[in-house]
Amino acid sequence: QVQLVESGGGSVQAGGSLRLSCTGSGDTSTWYSMGWYRQSPGNEREFVAGVRWREDHISYSGSVKGRFTISRDNDKNTVYLQMNSLKPEDTAVYICGLGLSSMWNYDYWGQGKQVTVSS
Repeated sequence: QVQLVESGGGSVQAGGSLRLSCTGSGDTSTWYSMGWYRQSPGNEREFVAGVRWREDHISYSGSVKGRFTISRDNDKNTVYLQMNSLKPEDTAVYICGLGLSSMWNYDYWGQGKQVTVSS
């Protein structure tokens, strides 16, 4: 059974930066990808960024490309999301996910971390 534990996030003014981390536990031999979705009140869950666990393949949503950077540390079973040039519209709960066979459809989810960007 995979468990995902997130850390980071918080509140920042527009233009600022925050970082999220997500550490997984379990049998890593089955992991295909890890990444982040976000959800704000009244909106559907939105894909933010994802990375394959064993290949250098990364995907970003158009709304964060160029501002957010996803990276992974396989030795620590951890994926990071560095968020720069944050905008008020980035305010959401950011949820870490892990996929066993897809870059975007995740099988396991973390609890989520709040990110609030004020103008």
